[in-house]
Amino acid sequence: MTSTQINYQELAEKIKLWGQELGFSQVGFSDIDLSSHEQALTLWLENNYHGEMDYMAKHGLMRARAQELVEGTTRVISVRMDYLPTDAKFARTLKQKDHAYISRYALGRDYHKLIRKRLKQLGDKISEYCENFNFRPFVDSAPILERPLAEKAGLGWVGKHSLLINKNAGSWFFLGELLVDIPLPINEKSTNECGNCVSCIKICPTQAIVAPYVVDARRCISYLTIELRDAIPEEFRPLIGNRIYGCDDCQLICPWNKFAKITAEDDFSPRQSFDDVELLTLFNWDEKSFLSKTEGSAIRRIGFQSWQRNIAVALGNASYNEANIQALKHNLPNAQAMVAEHIEWAIAQQLTKLAAITKQQAQQEKNQRLTARLIRSVEKGLPRDA
Repeated sequence: MTSTQINYQELAEKIKLWGQELGFSQVGFSDIDLSSHEQALTLWLENNYHGEMDYMAKHGLMRARAQELVEGTTRVISVRMDYLPTDAKFARTLKQKDHAYISRYALGRDYHKLIRKRLKQLGDKISEYCENFNFRPFVDSAPILERPLAEKAGLGWVGKHSLLINKNAGSWFFLGELLVDIPLPINEKSTNECGNCVSCIKICPTQAIVAPYVVDARRCISYLTIELRDAIPEEFRPLIGNRIYGCDDCQLICPWNKFAKITAEDDFSPRQSFDDVELLTLFNWDEKSFLSKTEGSAIRRIGFQSWQRNIAVALGNASYNEANIQALKHNLPNAQAMVAEHIEWAIAQQLTKLAAITKQQAQQEKNQRLTARLIRSVEKGLPRDA
């Protein structure tokens, strides 16, 4: 159809139906005006809250200007895809300090390729309907403020933890975008319903949410375990616990996630028992095993060195176990300098815990001896017929 023959309201309904058929949980439409976000973005960058993510600063305000990213863009089609697996084992894994906690979004197949492929298919469907139509799909692959765009498209509101929250589906979902050049009708922007709740701010292990809606990535466990390629600052290592890839705490505490939907995508189900695996099992992988076992997973992109670094920190935080020390010492000689530093730190943590246990046992033995001596003393003072 030519542009003059298209009923864009009807087309919008068709797009939502096609999106549902492709597995998207929700589809919405927005214009591209994000000028109201430019000041906050500039301030965030000036405060260096992006840490070593140089690509954030490189593109600057382009993130708020979709038309500069893809010429001719007039609308953004935002999509949502739920990823929460059945029996996500949140609390149990976090409490098992000898087990690895991996952010729930990374348990299964890498979502980037899956969603981008579906977005491409959605764009192709629209192309069959429109004679002149251009589109570009993006999934965390472009300098664009996807959450404010999704908010404008009615998919939810940006919460105080900076993630998108949907009133009927919580926040356990991925986002993706199609930048298009057709005048689709836009949806009504979602209303922010966080209210006075500050649970996500209070629960953050490293206090990375420095103000409502403002996250200092340099303090965020997801940044420290995924984006950062250098040494993790020592002040944060004990706070990371057994989280070796990402962190879900701010979502776990969010009251809106009682409405979260279980994913219908089998590809998002846990692989390699990542939802229930011991730290030592993962730490014993060599690089070849890591690359093989994380093939098709988002985890693979952090590389083997960061993987070893993260697990070393988690082993340092685990309860004392001689097997932990032996594994750390075994990997130390062949570790690169950055990883070796974390292994040495972890060994020191384990030895400190051993010293504390030894001291406690010595005190208990001392108390037992004193008690026995007191009993003997009392018994000696008692009459023979007592």
